[in-house]
Amino acid sequence: MSNGGSQPVANRDAPIPVVSITSPDDNSADRTPSNQDGSKHRLSATKLKDKLESLGDNIGKSESPSRVSDRVFTMLLQQILPAQDYPDDAPTVKDRRSRAYVDRPSFSIPTMSSNFRRFNSRIGVAFVFQNRLIRLFTWRQPSQTLSFLATYTFICLNPPLLIVLPLASCLFFVMVPAFLVRHPPPPTSLPTDLYALNGPPLAAAQTIKPAPELSKDFFRNMRDLQNCMEDFSRAHDAILAFITPLTNFSNEALSSTVYLLLLFTSCLLFITAHLLPFRFLLLVAGYVAVLLGHPAVQDLISTPENAAFLQEKEHESRSMLLNLSKSDIELATAPETREVEIFELQHRALHDEDGEYEPYIFSPSPYSPLSPSRIAGDRPKGTAFFEDVQPPRGWRWSDKKWTLDLLSQEWVEERCVTGVEVEIEGERWVTDLHYEVLSAEEDNGSALNRRKGKNGRDSEREVLKRVWESRQPSRKGEWRRRRWVRGVDRMPLIQNWE
Repeated sequence: MSNGGSQPVANRDAPIPVVSITSPDDNSADRTPSNQDGSKHRLSATKLKDKLESLGDNIGKSESPSRVSDRVFTMLLQQILPAQDYPDDAPTVKDRRSRAYVDRPSFSIPTMSSNFRRFNSRIGVAFVFQNRLIRLFTWRQPSQTLSFLATYTFICLNPPLLIVLPLASCLFFVMVPAFLVRHPPPPTSLPTDLYALNGPPLAAAQTIKPAPELSKDFFRNMRDLQNCMEDFSRAHDAILAFITPLTNFSNEALSSTVYLLLLFTSCLLFITAHLLPFRFLLLVAGYVAVLLGHPAVQDLISTPENAAFLQEKEHESRSMLLNLSKSDIELATAPETREVEIFELQHRALHDEDGEYEPYIFSPSPYSPLSPSRIAGDRPKGTAFFEDVQPPRGWRWSDKKWTLDLLSQEWVEERCVTGVEVEIEGERWVTDLHYEVLSAEEDNGSALNRRKGKNGRDSEREVLKRVWESRQPSRKGEWRRRRWVRGVDRMPLIQNWE
């Protein structure tokens, strides 16, 4: 008995209107394409069945209607979807803890067709709810709209009543209609007769089932789904057209002004939010939103005079914001500049005291005596020629040539370089010092601790400090370096500009 009252849920009322963001005479190219002559094509279930019967040998007479619908939606998706097979963006190493690799199948046209048909058969309840909301807020039945305003008023004045709203909605919109279906009123009754609540059930319980494929309800759902996609596309484009110029910093002065206004407003609300009468504000905002949907108000707003007035006010507000950004925001037009350094290293053999230093490499680090790479025994890294030195990624040279840093004493002190001799005149070489005391200690085996990480470096620092304070004799070591600098500035990403 429970199966006798099952029926699909679909919007059998008037079609849900498509939201119009722009004016009716706007023939923009981003709308849904249509035929050139402006004629409307209606999709009929009877004509579609006739087409399916005339497909020829591909569809046999013994095939079921579900098999026929599978073929139809598969052919439809094959015409819509591109033939190019896009690579999968999934990572090469699969995380077995993720359910994406367990329950989620990969894309396929048959699965897409089946899921679309199942979705379209069951989406009718959403369109019925949408249509009832439209009827409610457009004042089709003023008594229902006034009842909604009364309920909204109680909730605004006493917010804890919001918890009761889902339970009351389940009672009055789900359970009471279901009971009335099981216990219908008598066919003939007087207005003064009471509704009988006792007695056995007289009708089958109503259940909801998906809309059969190729039925009228199925095509009604497709119609409403088509209109909802158009609504979303238009709303998406309208929101982007309004928000993007203000927030994407294409006009940096304007976007900076909007940023400062939002920042100051956020700080102000952070301090004064507890002083705002939110109940009263929500009550007034709700009443204004509902009253704007009244037909009389809509007719008043849609007059040419009021439309021109609203457009003029919008233009004035944008002009005021632009003038504010031009008068109060001053942006730096000079590009960001930095200084790049490179160290010219020269080397000679330690035993050749009278030999000349020979050019070795241009390195980004000074390769000082106590540098980690020097202690680890690594050779300096870099390039052999000045011309091979490239600016950092995202930067370009602002100076034509390299400049020798004449303040060699400053960069030595900034880096806390010890055990070197600094030239404050001439070519500004910073040369390693080789102490005979260190050589003697190395011969005695004390250099073993110096190669054991941090303790080794500390012991070498102590030795260098001791020999420097005692003014022990020294001579020039293997390496010397000097610093070259060159200016760079940020390189604009021209390839990303439109």
